[in-house]
Amino acid sequence: MSGVFDDVLAANEDYVRTFTLAGLQPVAARGLALVTCMDSRIEPLEMLGLKPGDAKILRNAGARVTDDTLRTLVLAVYLLGVNRVIVLPHTGCKMASVSGDEEVHDTIAARYGVDTRSLEFHTDSDQIGALHRDVERIRHHPLLPPDLPVMGAIYDVDTGRVTPVDM
Repeated sequence: MSGVFDDVLAANEDYVRTFTLAGLQPVAARGLALVTCMDSRIEPLEMLGLKPGDAKILRNAGARVTDDTLRTLVLAVYLLGVNRVIVLPHTGCKMASVSGDEEVHDTIAARYGVDTRSLEFHTDSDQIGALHRDVERIRHHPLLPPDLPVMGAIYDVDTGRVTPVDM
């Protein structure tokens, strides 16, 4: 693999020379956890006026509230200073543009010959409905405080606007 990662390692050397985050505490300084998508068009800190250390950022395909997301939120609430949560999927998300997990499995199998049926991708073409269910999943999780503020919103990848969704 020699050379495959040289670009990112070289960029890290530049980063190290100007690194200023030493000593930053591991708690969420602004008490926020953000559940959003792994899409590279999303800049979580910048879009919400945050800086490093302000929030815990949880990213996955589709910004879905999975069991692992819930596990991480429990840790973030009780150990890392989180006292509010935003669930923030985005426009133009591949996980919301397919008919379901079967379509993703079939596409990967046809293109690459890989059987992914042992995985659940949590696709949902009803993005707003999925957002409602995910917010409710956090609000009613037995290990999270019942009064934990949870907001659902949609991020527009073409304008940068975050629009709250009435829950």
